[in-house]
Amino acid sequence: MSATKRSAFPLRTLFLLAYLLFALLPIYWMANMSFKTNEEILSSFSVFPQHFTWNNYKTIFTDASWYSGYINSLIYVAINTVISVSVALPAAYAFSRYSFLGDKHVFFWLLTNRMTPPAVFLLPFFQLYTTVGLMDTHIAVALAHLLFNVPLAVWILEGFMSGIPREIDETAYIDGYTFPRFFATIFLPLIKAGVGVAAFFCFMFSWVELLLARTLTSVNAKPIVATMTRTVSASGMDWATLAAAGMLTIVPGAIVIWFVRHYIAKGFAMGRV
Repeated sequence: MSATKRSAFPLRTLFLLAYLLFALLPIYWMANMSFKTNEEILSSFSVFPQHFTWNNYKTIFTDASWYSGYINSLIYVAINTVISVSVALPAAYAFSRYSFLGDKHVFFWLLTNRMTPPAVFLLPFFQLYTTVGLMDTHIAVALAHLLFNVPLAVWILEGFMSGIPREIDETAYIDGYTFPRFFATIFLPLIKAGVGVAAFFCFMFSWVELLLARTLTSVNAKPIVATMTRTVSASGMDWATLAAAGMLTIVPGAIVIWFVRHYIAKGFAMGRV
């Protein structure tokens, strides 16, 4: 091994260790705070909890105003993810297989919706849902997030579908397959990696989005991201409970990442993530 390679190896290792430390330190510090009391957090600086306690997590699991936030978030996130992928699949297939007048412009227009800040659509959604009676419902947030997740899912899935040879479609039709049967039994298994990647990004956007979720809900469908912004009381900020809630908020995303990690890697390889 040359001297250049030997010197580059520890340099890469040090860089990787520094990056991991930088990335994991906030998570560790939040976990550290979640096992402390507010008095200890505000009065002293310690790397480990001096008075270890589970009370912050107990508060979240026993207080309906906290655990209902997680339930509400999971409900509308699941609804949004299912609808987004279901709508994006036929749209992406059309973009990948057919050429029509203005197809490039329509595809670009879809992506511009994804680039628009959620605040731009806040007032229209608020007035519309107030009129039709959808305010403070799970479906209200799920439908609002479709505006951002469907374009992203279409873009991701179109890239995966374009990598599938068209001869497969033609062969299936010659063999007598109807389109629904071909799509469900042959085509869909070939792009399952793309479906996993699209579902992951739809889930993550809907899970962490705050502005629309907070404005379009109040009590019955209030998500955890909105609950975490309302922890100020007469005694001040409840830092310990907020840290525990933050740790529990990471768990669903970590679970989803674990199941789709291979699909995400394939998405990066195809240049669609």
